[in-house]
Amino acid sequence: MIPPQKWYRPALLLTTLSWFSLNALADVDIKRQEGKLRVEMDGKLFTEYHYKGVSRPFLYPILGPGGARMTRDWPMAETPNEERDHPHHRSLWFAHGEANGVDLWSEGEKAGRTVQKELVEVQGGKKRGVIRTRNEWVAKDGKVIGSDETTITFHQTEAGRFIDYAVTIRPVGGESLVLGDTKEGTMAIRLAETMRLKGKVGKGHIVNSEGVRDGETWGKRAKWVDYFGPVDEKTVGVAMFDHPSNPRHPTWWHVRDYGLFAANPFGLHDFEKKPPGAGNFTIEKGGTATFHYRFYFHDGDVLQAKVAEEYTRFSNESAHAIQK
Repeated sequence: MIPPQKWYRPALLLTTLSWFSLNALADVDIKRQEGKLRVEMDGKLFTEYHYKGVSRPFLYPILGPGGARMTRDWPMAETPNEERDHPHHRSLWFAHGEANGVDLWSEGEKAGRTVQKELVEVQGGKKRGVIRTRNEWVAKDGKVIGSDETTITFHQTEAGRFIDYAVTIRPVGGESLVLGDTKEGTMAIRLAETMRLKGKVGKGHIVNSEGVRDGETWGKRAKWVDYFGPVDEKTVGVAMFDHPSNPRHPTWWHVRDYGLFAANPFGLHDFEKKPPGAGNFTIEKGGTATFHYRFYFHDGDVLQAKVAEEYTRFSNESAHAIQK
């Protein structure tokens, strides 16, 4: 149990009249639209998956408890009081800053792109919805340096709404694939401005599974991290879980006080001041590497949302079950 701090309110029990309880086990419907997929829960927008004409596929917007907008709008939309830094921070995405020397994280002049090649599965359902895709990692010169198969699963319980990512990465072209030692990555979300720790409207907090808090969480290893704060004057949060089956679990966290929140198992040089390249991760020719993450969108702070208990449930699920 994370020890209470002065900025925690006492833990509250969610009543049967709560927003999540009324919508537990919501129907998930996924509708095909031009260049995107619209994900609805009980007939209302949850998120949209954008894949056409973009630097990489991403989810935007993401609506959490009571319809709270959980991620920054910019650069997809103009909203007052939002900082316009890091234009490549597009809501929720998976990318890494160095793959065989190619930057897939930024959108600079020399950056590569993650290009969706196939929608393998688009399936709604009574308990969950699934989007499964095949993507190519393309350098600026057009060379394909790697590929992935990504499964995104959307579901809900009385606790909150969840998005699961299972990403299987493969080398291509008879070469190995090196995910390089950089802090710029990897499974990431950019949160709403009021949830950040710093800035003119920021009133948020960060806590990880080891009890480390706020700015001290950057670069630390942990099983999970929770980032919470006010949206529309109501406290909500996002927890990200690193599955025990993941390479280098527990992962390091590139989690910033300005709202960037990312799991990154590769950036040892930045996080631990080790020699450059110490965090390089090589997938040999013919091999694969799979990473499983869960996002938990919840009401309240880390204690009220029982984040540690939800992580235990996730950690007890097999990687195969998550990827279904």
